[in-house]
Amino acid sequence: MRPAPKKIAVLGAGSWGTTFAKVMADAGAPHGTGIQLWARRAEVATEINTRHTNTRYLRDTLLPGNITASADLAQVLGGAQIVVLAVPAQSLREQLRACRELIPADAVLVSLMKGLERGTDMRMSEVIAQELGADPASIAVLSGPNLAMEIARCQPTASVVACSDEDTAAWIAQACSASYFRPYTNCDVIGVELGGIVKNIIALAVGICDGMGMGDNTKSSVITRGLAETTRLALALGGKLETLSGLAGLGDLVATCSSSLSRNNTAGRLLGQGLTLHEVNERMTQTAEGIKSARAVLDLAQARGVEVPIAEAVVMVLEGALSVENMAARLLGRELKSEGETK
Repeated sequence: MRPAPKKIAVLGAGSWGTTFAKVMADAGAPHGTGIQLWARRAEVATEINTRHTNTRYLRDTLLPGNITASADLAQVLGGAQIVVLAVPAQSLREQLRACRELIPADAVLVSLMKGLERGTDMRMSEVIAQELGADPASIAVLSGPNLAMEIARCQPTASVVACSDEDTAAWIAQACSASYFRPYTNCDVIGVELGGIVKNIIALAVGICDGMGMGDNTKSSVITRGLAETTRLALALGGKLETLSGLAGLGDLVATCSSSLSRNNTAGRLLGQGLTLHEVNERMTQTAEGIKSARAVLDLAQARGVEVPIAEAVVMVLEGALSVENMAARLLGRELKSEGETK
């Protein structure tokens, strides 16, 4: 395996980008690894450098001393052996075009993003490969039950690092293996990404149920059937069944659907309480990727002939074609069939 990286660049100083920088700093501290965050706003970079906090996203969590920040892309990317991408999914392509010439040619790219690009229906690893002309063997994705605030507080969790190249996946896993963060490796990039994408939409549905005051039976049913439709779509695209029953599938789905820290669950709950989508977006301080990616997921599923009734109902609610009150009736009124049916 190649030696530990000396510099890691993280593009995106939101809650997950900052938290993952902390994970990698904690994991790499014995090797003298430097971690540099790119922050869109200079005042965020200044706070990280002077106070070692990012209070907007992580409250009073103290960041390790080997994390620095800058609003200068060239400075952050220069000499980086690993470039971690933690920007909103729908802005990734634009961001890559802005820094394409600055990313070192031999850098490994790691996607933390859990979204599907609207208009192209492309996964984030596909966008990265297309925009940068990068070899898939140099692109890794990380997914799993990744509630940032819990991880920032060093509460134990496990995740999956996926890459078509086993050695690259293992190298990234080693770089982010901290005492409280256990990464597993996987070569099923499609399954890992799809699990992280579709679970956000299922979490919106569960949140809507929460907001409407529905009980645990309802939420359990949505989660279970949500996993079924996530699995159907992933398999149709070439993903593996075992991936969806693991951390990047079931594990991430349960965490996102059941936690008050989940942005998508929170957004769904507000919709269920009667807020409009505009009001929800105004109240949310961070991006709920399920809202942004839901239409792309539905389009992708329909193009592949895959039934995703929960995602379809959520899209109808988001686009104003279905009221939250009628969402349950729509799902329960579907044609009866075997639970194990795969279409």
